[in-house]
Amino acid sequence: MGALAQWEPRVLSILRIVSGLIFLLHGTQKHFGIPPTDRVVEAFSLPWIAGAIEIICGVLLIVGFQTRAAALLASGTMAFAYFIAHAPRDVFPTNNGGDAAILYCFIFLYLVFAGGGSWSLDALRKSRNG
Repeated sequence: MGALAQWEPRVLSILRIVSGLIFLLHGTQKHFGIPPTDRVVEAFSLPWIAGAIEIICGVLLIVGFQTRAAALLASGTMAFAYFIAHAPRDVFPTNNGGDAAILYCFIFLYLVFAGGGSWSLDALRKSRNG
């Protein structure tokens, strides 16, 4: 287990980066149509605001800057999205399309407590400030 444990901070960083990147893509799709989509989001609507949060938090999570704060906002946004957009459709997340929102919510909640890992701007700032 010692060999695996030494990789824990780096794998945490990989989880943060990949989750942040996919989260960012949801926001860029809502705001800029990238990746391409047929769904148009009206400016300043609730999905548009969610897209702004996804873009901002996604970038912060990718680079690992203010990880805990960004993850808290992202986690809350996903919890809100689940209960507003998915839960009313069906009781089961696999039927209501909310399984990704639940996973994001709990991954980001974990990052609130775990931080950004060793490959993050937060870790770099901490090492420079001693």
